[in-house]
Formats: sequence, structure tokens, C-alpha cells
Amino acid sequence: MTIQLIGAGLGRTGTLSLKLALEQLLGGTCHHMMEVGAHPDEIPVWDDAMHGRPVDWHGLLDGYTAIVDYPGAAVWRELADAFPNAPILLSTRSSAQTWYDSASATIFVSSRQPPTDDQDRRHKAMIAKMLEFSLGASLDDADALMAAYEAHNAAVRAEVPVERLFEYQPGDGWVPLCAALGLEIPDTEFPHVNTREQFRSRAGFDG
Repeated sequence: MTIQLIGAGLGRTGTLSLKLALEQLLGGTCHHMMEVGAHPDEIPVWDDAMHGRPVDWHGLLDGYTAIVDYPGAAVWRELADAFPNAPILLSTRSSAQTWYDSASATIFVSSRQPPTDDQDRRHKAMIAKMLEFSLGASLDDADALMAAYEAHNAAVRAEVPVERLFEYQPGDGWVPLCAALGLEIPDTEFPHVNTREQFRSRAGFDG
């Protein structure tokens, strides 16, 4: 089993819905930040990645059929090199402001919550480094974060060959995924999960 699709889109671009859709299409587990929480042994390896240390990508992602969301989106170049036959899916939102409004109310707030135990402390430290690595801006600077979001998307579009790149926005449904994978469109509803309210409820804070 190997990675058959790489998601280069940042968190809060419909990535949990993409995870579920890809699992249906590929019949295996799609990596997502939720997998890191479920497999704490991954945390030191992802921490290595965020510090620029060597990572055995095939070993880390053995057993997964695709990867979307953070932390993979922060190292999309390395993943693209490690899995050269996998198409790259860039998930985005309708605007940088839309992305920022969602991210600031969810992943940025969650990253600031006090850790509940030592494992959570290590997880949050990795996430803090990941956000610094991928965005390079203070979480209090909305303009810089939106500029970083735009720069990330522009880099993916500039560096990935056009024949390897596919784009997706929440609401696009099955078509971009099936086009990327060369698969028939399922006769089922595309999953839509992890709204802002659902994220905040799962993370244990109000909103």
C-alpha cells in the first residue's frame, strides 16, 4: 500500500470531508491531523519533519492510501518527492478571508488551549512548530496569515506540474477527486463534516 494522493491544501479547507471521501474511493485510511491524535507515536516523527530533520516518509505513512490536511500540507514538497506518482490536490477556500475566519476560530484557538497531559503537550508543541513552519506568521497577525495562505497556494500552483495538480473547494463534490485518481464518480452523497461548530465542540470549547 502506498500514498495515491497528496493533499497540499492547508487545514480548514474541507480536509476532513476529503479524508472520508478518499477513504471511500480508495478503500484505505487517509492520513489527517486526526490520525496523529490517534497515533501519538507519530508525533516525534512529524516534529522531526517540522524541524527539517530527515524523515522516512514511506515508513511513516505505511498503511495509508492518501494524505490531506496538516501536518502533511506543511511538507507537501517532501511528500511530492517521496511519492512521485501521486497526484497533488490543492484544497482552498473561496478567499483568504474565508479561510482565516475559519482557521482563527478553530485550529488557531485550539493550538492555544492549555495541554491536558504530557502527550497533549507534545502534540501541541508539534502543532505550534508546524504552524510556524508552514505560515511563518504570528497567529495574532491576520493580514500576515492571509498573505501566508495566498503564498502557500501560489507556491503549489507554481511548482507542481499542471498535469499533476488538481484543485478542490468545499462543495465541489466528487469530480476533482475522481478526476485526480481516474475513478468513476460514486452514486453516493459526498461527505460534508467538521463544520466550525463541530470542530469547536469536539475540541471542548464553546462557539
